[in-house]
Amino acid sequence: MTAVPRVRSPEELGPNECWYRLGTTDVGRLAVSIRNRPDIFPVNYAVQDQTIVINTAPGTKLAAAVLGRAVAFEADVTDPETKTAWSVVVRGTAEEISDLEGLMGAEDLGIEPWSADTKTRFMRIVPEVVSGRRI
Repeated sequence: MTAVPRVRSPEELGPNECWYRLGTTDVGRLAVSIRNRPDIFPVNYAVQDQTIVINTAPGTKLAAAVLGRAVAFEADVTDPETKTAWSVVVRGTAEEISDLEGLMGAEDLGIEPWSADTKTRFMRIVPEVVSGRRI
């Protein structure tokens, strides 16, 4: 009889560890509600003062995020060689960054979009809940 490999139990990450992990990658997923239907978009981002800053273009994603009641953001990394992974979820509200100081700070983050689309707007996710797991 073949032995079934044991699956490790997930380990909860504390807030500081969550923010550290979020700062180690630059691609995540933004979850919004559009006409009472959930949708998820891949986004490039950076961490700034325990908020998530996203460089985006005008359109559905930006409008849904800043006009909606709440958003969720998730980033994760997997390592097939070591069979380890982590995932962090940030739940909160999104706001468009429109003040000059905020825009200059967002520009300085150097968020590099993967798509060729021109991305001239920035939004910030202000967290209410941050949680993470590592396996």
